[in-house]
Amino acid sequence: MVVVGDGKGRVGWGYGKANEVPPSVQKAQKQASRSMIDVPLVGGSIPHQVWGHFGAARVLLVPAGPGTGIIAGQAVRSVCEATGIHDILTKSFGTNNPVTLVKATIDALEKLRTVEQVAALRGIDPEELAVTAHH
Repeated sequence: MVVVGDGKGRVGWGYGKANEVPPSVQKAQKQASRSMIDVPLVGGSIPHQVWGHFGAARVLLVPAGPGTGIIAGQAVRSVCEATGIHDILTKSFGTNNPVTLVKATIDALEKLRTVEQVAALRGIDPEELAVTAHH
């Protein structure tokens, strides 16, 4: 299993099988580079709290202030590092299978939207969105 990212909000994962380690890593990297998704980042964190699901794995990602670091287990941490997230709090529920956790984390990151994206989808100004959010 391989997670690739540019550290600037793009991340992908791949899984490769072969008789030897190097070819399986190459296969996984090739698949990972094809499956890249864009993740909106705010500062060094994420725009909002989000849940990700895959199979029995559930992952909660919570934005954190600067200097917090990546508070996560190994599987979730590798995805966050590859994405370029520097400050985040995470909690995983259900299975602790790394492959499943990585898929659940990617699922959560796919659900992230910035204020601007949500405003554009609803066809309103970002300022209007801030007003409606407080009522």
